[in-house]
Amino acid sequence: MRRFSSVIGLTLLASLADGPSAVAQVAVLGKTVHTMAGPPIENGAVLIRNGKIAMVGKADVVSIPDGFRILRAEVVTPGLIDAHSTVGFSGIFNHPHDQDQLERSAPIQPELRAIDAYNAREKLVEWVRNFGITTVHTGHAPGELISGQTTIVKTWGDTIEAAVVVETAAVAATLSPLAQKSDKGKSPGTRGKMMAMLRAEFVKAQDYVKKRETAEADKKPDRNLGLEVLARVLNRELPLMVTANRAQDITSTLRLAKEFNIKLILDGAAESYLLLDEIKAAGIPVIVHPSMQRAWGELENLSFETASKLRQAGIPVALQSGYESYVPKTRVVLFEAALAAANGLTFDQALATITIDAARILGIDARVGSVEAGKDADLALYDGDPFEYTTHCTGVIINGQLVSETPQ
Repeated sequence: MRRFSSVIGLTLLASLADGPSAVAQVAVLGKTVHTMAGPPIENGAVLIRNGKIAMVGKADVVSIPDGFRILRAEVVTPGLIDAHSTVGFSGIFNHPHDQDQLERSAPIQPELRAIDAYNAREKLVEWVRNFGITTVHTGHAPGELISGQTTIVKTWGDTIEAAVVVETAAVAATLSPLAQKSDKGKSPGTRGKMMAMLRAEFVKAQDYVKKRETAEADKKPDRNLGLEVLARVLNRELPLMVTANRAQDITSTLRLAKEFNIKLILDGAAESYLLLDEIKAAGIPVIVHPSMQRAWGELENLSFETASKLRQAGIPVALQSGYESYVPKTRVVLFEAALAAANGLTFDQALATITIDAARILGIDARVGSVEAGKDADLALYDGDPFEYTTHCTGVIINGQLVSETPQ
């Protein structure tokens, strides 16, 4: 195995010597290729042309043109997807200057654009990429009633323009004690106040839209960036991603979504296993809290089996890294999926939570999440079972370019 890994590393190192732009035409050979579009392919091959997957199949069937660079690995998977993170907003150090994940000056601020705060050159982006994570849904963190917008990016590119997949992916809200104010006289201080404030803001957005559409030109209300964003939520152009962990808060979230016909994504959802029928009936997908999150406070009843229970109930589910308050500021979804595989999910189901199922929930499955012809050439290469702790990610390909390598 180590001899084979060394060959992989030398092959990848040679590829990088010519720079990422030199690997536009690539063939990846894997002893096992998990396409997530069907059964795994033993002794498989993935042909990449101009940043897209051109062909996938058995290595003895796929014809590799002359001049293509050949990479080899024990296991090949789609590039991994982190369904909810603050990477690029929270930096790798514990310093105020690289912590842009949460603005505390107001409880409701949907106008905060994710693309204005994302740092494509943040070292934490490179760090998670080295584990095979190629796409991240990231943005303003839970902690305020409406903390801001989220974005979806590739973990490669020196600017947000180069990295972005979806400029505005969702509006992040929080229905939990995280968003409550402890200072006397500041709002919201209770669950009832949180719901009342959210409801009032959506009513304002409804009135704002109506007046902008019907009022005479000289009587239209001044533009309100926050209400314009909430209007997009009301029109179901953008989902509202609500972080709620207690069953009580999850129920309130479902009630709010039904009242305003909002496209909802449930985030965190530590006690969602208590409300399987209700969540299933509402048709709501869930991005489950990280398995390794600390079980205290509102998370005291979390379970390693939540993802498997949601899956068994027929509820779309993905995993996330979430946010850590200390270095290195994030978990790694590769290991989160491994824990899920040890607690009720099969290997394929666990891998799906960080590839194709995550892509479907985020609405980007036409581009990423599986190894299929026509999709972005985002691949992760490993020297063994990806869920084994001793396995190394030996190469990462994004948009057909070899962007990370770890010679062994």
